[in-house]
This record gives sequence, C-alpha cells and structure tokens, in this order.
Amino acid sequence: MNERCVRPDAEGLRRAAELLRAGSVVAFPTETVYGLGADAFSRDAIGEIYRLKNRPSWNPLIVHVADVAAARALAETWPARADELAARFWPGPLTLVVRRARHLPGIGAANDTVAVRVPAHEVALRLLQVSGLPLAAPSANRSESISPTTAEHVVRSLPDVPLVLDGGACSWGIESTVLDLTSEVPRLLRPGALGLRVLRDVAGEIALPDAETADGAARPSPGMSRRHYAPRARVVLCKDVDDVDRSGLAGPIGILTYEGAEGTEVLSADPREYAADLYAALHRLDDAGFATILVQEPPQTEDWLAVRDRLSRAAA
Repeated sequence: MNERCVRPDAEGLRRAAELLRAGSVVAFPTETVYGLGADAFSRDAIGEIYRLKNRPSWNPLIVHVADVAAARALAETWPARADELAARFWPGPLTLVVRRARHLPGIGAANDTVAVRVPAHEVALRLLQVSGLPLAAPSANRSESISPTTAEHVVRSLPDVPLVLDGGACSWGIESTVLDLTSEVPRLLRPGALGLRVLRDVAGEIALPDAETADGAARPSPGMSRRHYAPRARVVLCKDVDDVDRSGLAGPIGILTYEGAEGTEVLSADPREYAADLYAALHRLDDAGFATILVQEPPQTEDWLAVRDRLSRAAA
C-alpha cells in the first residue's frame, strides 16, 4: 500500500487535521464511498479538490458535518422536514439540500443552496471533530471514473493525494441519496443508498427528476452528469448478456450479472448487497484488463433505482 495511506489512529487523524487546517486535502472513508475532503469554506482548498479530480467547475460538492447543529449553521432556513429526516437518518447516507446561509460562500453550486450530510462512519466523524471543520468531500477519484470503496482505489485514481485515512472497505458502497428540501414537495436529485420507500415514510410525497441535467448547466447536487461512475472499459447494458452481438465489441469482454446467471462477476440479487459491491466489481473488471463489460440490466423496480442510475451513467 502507498506510504500516504495511514491508519486512522490518533496520529493519523492529527496529521489529517493539520493538512486540512493548512488548506490541503485528505481522503477519508465514509459509509458510502471514500471522500476527498477539504475545508468547505476555503476557496483555495476547494480549488485543490477540483484540480486533483479534474472536476468540472459546475459540479457542486456535498459538505460533511459532525452533527445536526453544524448543518443548521450552514443554512439560511432549516425546514421542519429537515429535522424529521435528520432525526431518522443521520448519521447516514442521506444528503439534504437547503438554502445556504447568506454569509457563506457557495461550494461549487451556482445558486443559493448547500448540500449537507452527517456521515455514519467512525473515522469520518472523528476527523470532523478533530479538525473542527465542515468538510466538502466528493468521491476521492478522478472525475467521471468509478467511485472508490477502498483506500487502494483512492491511491490508484489519485496518486497525488497527500494523505489517505485507511478505514477499510465502505459498507454501503454507493453514494448518498440527495433530497432537495427547498420547495414544498421534496425532490430527489440523486438516487442513492437510502431507498425512496423509507424516505417517504418520513418525508411523504417525493418528486422524481423529470429531465436530465445538461452538462455545464448549474445544478444543486453532484451525481447529475450524463456520464459518471465509469470504468475504463466500455459498459454495455443488456437485458440478456447471452443475446448480445459481440462482433463489434472490443475484447476481452467481461460480464457482470447477478445471482441466477453466469458471469465474470456475479453479484447478489438483493439490491442493497448488489450496490455495496458494484464499484468494487467494476474496479476488479478494469484491473483484469477487460475492454468491454456486458452488464445484465437490473430489475425495473424502485428498489433498484440507484443501481440503474449508476449503471446508466457508467454506460453513457
């Protein structure tokens, strides 16, 4: 493992907090994926995130905070529904978009909103507490490529990252669900680890996206780009991998399926378990040198919404 990967013990956290307070960046684990963190209100530090990731300037960032009080401090208004959702799902893989406090600068979003969450990972929470900073943290990988779920994934994608806190593999393995609370009816901006069914139990009606957001257009959340979460290999979604005409596809060809079918990578038929291993499986297929990955389409049900979203963007 790269020497910049360190254990998240007291010394590792001290080094990480020092870097963050000096305006640098640090990669750290969350329950979803590894994030590339920086002081959310240092323009230079935020600029370093965009530089290292080669991230388009129009793609905003999520701010990670230690508790609900810290989230409220970033907001101009804090809706009652935000308190209800935070009480039920924080710490956890839910990001809330609210009106940004007027005295604070934007964090990539070209409007008056801020996206915020409290992560459910001991290392992330300890880093937030030790540093004393709200941390803007997109996934710790090059823009558009597969999100990292291990420290090794981070180092391979971002070899120049100054420090990686190695907290092992991420448990959810897929990004947070992003919910916009700036209108009367909450709006789903990015499907993610938390499913709509459990969110509706608290939030009631949730509006779904009705159109794609064009690249370059202002947006309140990350994860809305046409192409995202993509391996080096070409991804081809298909109803039945055995029926695909492979004559025009570059080889070697890998196959990603779920239980009940044969493939190079066979994931669980449970959507939560499938999501937890999806990025790791794509990393393994890339590492094995496959030029094309045939992916069996997951079921067209709401429980699979986040997985279908990630695969469709990877195949774009």
